[in-house]
Amino acid sequence: MTDVDVDDLADSVREGELRLHELEEHADADVATAARRLLVSEQSGADLETIGSYGFPAEAAGPNVENMLGAVQVPIGVAGPVRIRGGALDDERYLPLATTEGALVASVNRGCSVLDAAGGASARVTKSGMTRAPVFKVEDVVEAEALAEWVRDNVDELADAAESTTSHGELLDVTPYVVGDNVYLRFRYDTKDAMGMNMATIATGEACDLIESETGASLVALSGNLCTDKKPAAVNAIEGRGRTVTADAIIPRDVVESRLHTTPEAIAEINTRKNLVGSAKAGSLGFNAHVANVVASMFLATGQDEAQVVEGANAITTARTRGDPGDADLYVSVSLASLEVGTVGGGTKLPTQSEALSLLGVAGGGDPPGTNADALAEAIAVGALAGELSLLAALASRHLSSAHAELGR
Repeated sequence: MTDVDVDDLADSVREGELRLHELEEHADADVATAARRLLVSEQSGADLETIGSYGFPAEAAGPNVENMLGAVQVPIGVAGPVRIRGGALDDERYLPLATTEGALVASVNRGCSVLDAAGGASARVTKSGMTRAPVFKVEDVVEAEALAEWVRDNVDELADAAESTTSHGELLDVTPYVVGDNVYLRFRYDTKDAMGMNMATIATGEACDLIESETGASLVALSGNLCTDKKPAAVNAIEGRGRTVTADAIIPRDVVESRLHTTPEAIAEINTRKNLVGSAKAGSLGFNAHVANVVASMFLATGQDEAQVVEGANAITTARTRGDPGDADLYVSVSLASLEVGTVGGGTKLPTQSEALSLLGVAGGGDPPGTNADALAEAIAVGALAGELSLLAALASRHLSSAHAELGR
């Protein structure tokens, strides 16, 4: 690659010799990004100076974005520290939250302080597996049943084919679903510390080749939407996707009254009437107050696939009193059915996101493999629990609007 300056590179595009996506082939990534920014600024009339001010080499973002102009900077704050008593993470941690929503970090921070005053929160990953579900075309239901039976009889052969494409992934199971002359096969993988969507896709493609060679079925699409990726889906709420994780805590009555200025009974009633009954009436797949807020902000901070907030917010919050009436403590939990997270690959390799993962103590691969991604899932679940507790208490004490007004939001 020869040395070339920004203006010369931009001239090559103006003269039709190069296209925007070809610039990195003729200059280093920062020069290509600057030339592209110059051309787009000229065409749009927009001042892109701030977008062009970023704190990492453009080359680092090469696997994550095309036609790079620069970077969008989202403010990042921390909540905590909060004690997380997890299966993979048992320690106090600050939680990084990247957001533009005022009062969010303050609210989660309040919830973390309450959890800490109660001795912390427990968290466990109860199920794990990334899915990909291709759809096959068959002649009729007889052939559909035959395909489903063949799959059930040949799981080991399918595993050999799928796992030949990866040194880390492991096929856990394949579940057939028949709809007329369509057969959907939901492959589920243990992808260790990777979120694993690419791994699962490549592995499933290899398994599909085996199916077509050994049966009369014809592959229509490598993804048949029964996976289900980046869309609201009951199958994820029921069967899970990525990590299924729950966080819970018992908050003593005196802590609820002194820190949250309400009672366990009031929080439990609001949760039932709002998060459970209200969500059911709305036909919601998420029975919670604002789990998406914490999932989205921690996803952005740690380099997760932000579109998968759709599944990550698929959560149920429960709250009830424990003990004698009038002297009861508060039990509160959040169960996230399909939290798709990883600590290796994708956006986790970007410098700022890697630092946020280091802040949590979960950057890179875990020992044993998979434990860092489990720990990240536990941290997000505890953050969601803190956010739910704080918002429910604000509603119970009728402080929600005054809190936003006080913080100028």
